[in-house]
Amino acid sequence: MGVCASSPTIKLKRNGGRSSSGLEGTRGDFIGRPKGVVVIHVDSDRVIRVQELKQPIQARRIISQHPDHVLCNSEAMSVGTCAPHVPGDEVLQPGQIYFLMPLQQAQNPLSLPELCDLAIKASSALGKR
Repeated sequence: MGVCASSPTIKLKRNGGRSSSGLEGTRGDFIGRPKGVVVIHVDSDRVIRVQELKQPIQARRIISQHPDHVLCNSEAMSVGTCAPHVPGDEVLQPGQIYFLMPLQQAQNPLSLPELCDLAIKASSALGKR
């Protein structure tokens, strides 16, 4: 007999014009996904800014401007693991949300509250743009 654990994935949903977030058991698409590439610049306690790019670009163009930070694809982040870094040669895809976070913050495994906090920050930041 084995133990099976799954990490919840956070989805952002749009309900009648109201944004809400909830935990889902499976990976899925964001409803109301932005058309461009979205990079959310965060530090340990707040969103600094939201950057929306109309065209796909290589990750190194963002990373090179922020040497003590890493870029993470929001869909690859999960509870109990460190935020996976997007390689510099990867092309950032339209409709995807990326977090640019301090390297030190990204080196620690994400807890459920931290992942939820990032989802709330993203939802709030995207609602304001």
